[in-house]
Amino acid sequence: MRRIDLHTHTFLTDGELLPIELARRAEDLGYKAIGITDHVGPSNIEPVAKQTLRAAEKINETMDIKVIPGVELTHLPLSLLPDYAEMARDLGVKLVVVHGETVVEPVPPGTNIASMKCEEVDLLAHPGLLSRKEAELAVETDTCLEITSRKGHSLTNGRVARLATEKGAKLVVNTDAHSPEDLITYEEAEAVALGSGLEKGVLSEVLDDNPNSFLEKM
Repeated sequence: MRRIDLHTHTFLTDGELLPIELARRAEDLGYKAIGITDHVGPSNIEPVAKQTLRAAEKINETMDIKVIPGVELTHLPLSLLPDYAEMARDLGVKLVVVHGETVVEPVPPGTNIASMKCEEVDLLAHPGLLSRKEAELAVETDTCLEITSRKGHSLTNGRVARLATEKGAKLVVNTDAHSPEDLITYEEAEAVALGSGLEKGVLSEVLDDNPNSFLEKM
């Protein structure tokens, strides 16, 4: 099986690698596709989105791995989320991620719900102390939720996996990679999923079916 990771960062924001180097390192690990979703807000959404789209175009023309150009809306006031999600889509990105209410960063309370109510948001990253109401809303709005291998953010994987499974919300396993060491193999992603409490019977859905649905949008 080949890995699909929908949440990574490059040195366009706080990652360590060029987009093309990140893609090459992922390709070498056997990745099928990678979402490049650098942090954006009012100060940088346009240049970051345009540079990511340019890099993705060239990588997709010349390499076997596929890059899904995206952004991660990060620490935005709730009132700005809809406008910036729409702006990202208008700029041409294919994957809109929102930085969820992780337990290790001061994300504005209410970000999880505001993101799920926004039609342009595809994926809520590391949603922290997810509530049942939020899990139900994720189902209603078809918002994908993330299980993560990222240190700190992964502390709440068990809760996210349990409530998403209970309510029927879509899940994916991502790395939130900022350095080459953060990338993981398919087998390591399986271990993260199982460690979160998911059963073996849903691994194909979480690791293959759900992330592949994003490739179909390209």
